[in-house]
Amino acid sequence: MRRIFSVLMENAPGSLSRIMGVFSQRGYNVDSLCVAPTSDQSLSRLTIITEADDKVTEQITKQVNKLIDVLRVAELTTSAHVERELMLIKVATLTEVARAEVKRNVDIFRARILDVTSQHYTIEITGTSDKLSAFSDVMGQCAEITESARTGVCGLSRGDRALRP
Repeated sequence: MRRIFSVLMENAPGSLSRIMGVFSQRGYNVDSLCVAPTSDQSLSRLTIITEADDKVTEQITKQVNKLIDVLRVAELTTSAHVERELMLIKVATLTEVARAEVKRNVDIFRARILDVTSQHYTIEITGTSDKLSAFSDVMGQCAEITESARTGVCGLSRGDRALRP
């Protein structure tokens, strides 16, 4: 089952490495990783996506919580949450037909064209991982994908729940 972990940790050298060590030492794969400082520059928020059953989820939570750099760990998938991912994708638009089809799909998916050259469009899209994958599939059918990059999922709990120190 797909699990999203949110970790509040010290913004210090080696903190991320120690947390990732928990995953690699136990043979757990990380599907997505997103980390950045919070409004408090001494803290960072890390969002990790992995495939795990209930037993593995409990083990990950306990092991990561033991680390000195970690203040809090929460599994977002156990309750209502909001998640988003960003993708930048560059597509070849060599013909007018391709340009029109790309523009049409950009509108349908509520994406944005960031850069236009005579032969390429660079597009930004945000949403769930499924939405980004669907957009990539559609773009691949109407134009050649030259390049793409995805940020990884970032997520927050809905409502009053919050990950605070």
